Amino acid sequence: MVTTDLLSRARAGDGEAFRELTGQHRRELQVHCYRMLGSFQDAEDALQETMLAAWQAIGGFTEERASLRTWLYKIATNRCLNARRAATRRPAREWDVSKFEPLVPTPRDEPVWLQPFPDAVLEDGVGVPPGPEARYEQTEAISLAFVTALQLLPPRQVAVLILRDVLGFRAGEVAGMLEVTVESVNSALKRARANLQRRQQPTADQQQPPPAAGSPAEDAIVAKFSRAWEAADLDALVALLTDDVFLAMPPVPFGYEGRDDVTRYCAAVFAAGGRSDLVPVRANGQPAFGAYLRDPAGVRHATAFYVLTLAGGQVSAITRFEANVLPWFGLPRTLPGRQPS
Repeated sequence: MVTTDLLSRARAGDGEAFRELTGQHRRELQVHCYRMLGSFQDAEDALQETMLAAWQAIGGFTEERASLRTWLYKIATNRCLNARRAATRRPAREWDVSKFEPLVPTPRDEPVWLQPFPDAVLEDGVGVPPGPEARYEQTEAISLAFVTALQLLPPRQVAVLILRDVLGFRAGEVAGMLEVTVESVNSALKRARANLQRRQQPTADQQQPPPAAGSPAEDAIVAKFSRAWEAADLDALVALLTDDVFLAMPPVPFGYEGRDDVTRYCAAVFAAGGRSDLVPVRANGQPAFGAYLRDPAGVRHATAFYVLTLAGGQVSAITRFEANVLPWFGLPRTLPGRQPS
């Protein structure tokens, strides 16, 4: 329950009281917007719109109808639904596929607006215990695979599935947020679960659970991958890949599927010359790296950002993002040259 004093002051136009009221919910709302939109930047925009709308409407808020948290989720969800439905959010873009030759990218249904989410932000955003009807672990529900699958569902189904199965709101609460009937919520949830299950059918390799975050097993895989990549050791890298490994490259709407195609892609990267250093971070609860190419003068320039999806003791997916995401993870555009050992 919010304090009567803070709420009264916020209604009277006290911005500091409003920030104190809503501040504890900002991170979880940002994570919610990211799950809805799949884009770190779009989530930031939706969060700002949510807070502005809440500030403008705080005078009419009453806890007799809903808690402050539920009210904020209602505003955030509807802002995200508006963004998902906006045609301008998915602008058509022509891609010159010739630059991928002689490799042939494998078309796959991938959201080109997908972006990674920093674990440093996640730490404050998934700590709120989900409601009693949640079906997903919070870490699972922020993984790139899960967020990607959400982007391919209809907007209303995404909202209902997140609010019910991830956050654990009751059907009646969700109906109030979306201003629909409980029957409509239950119907949308049933369709969303079925669609998500079809899109997330795991292969035999993918059925292996990943090692626990920060565990020695995870650290060992990450270290092997980093050593192989930095040494351009193709054999060592390939040994870490599952048979059905997939490499995605948003915003490029193509990827490479299967160990053979991903191997050829990595071979082409290594053959292009130069060596890269990887700086480890975490994104979406998964191991990630900023990649820096060494130039002849020794300065290392950011070239890409990679997120690994692990299955058992292997890498089942690699998602390559453009280097412009590095600042979100506290990584610079360039690194100084290495000192001679």
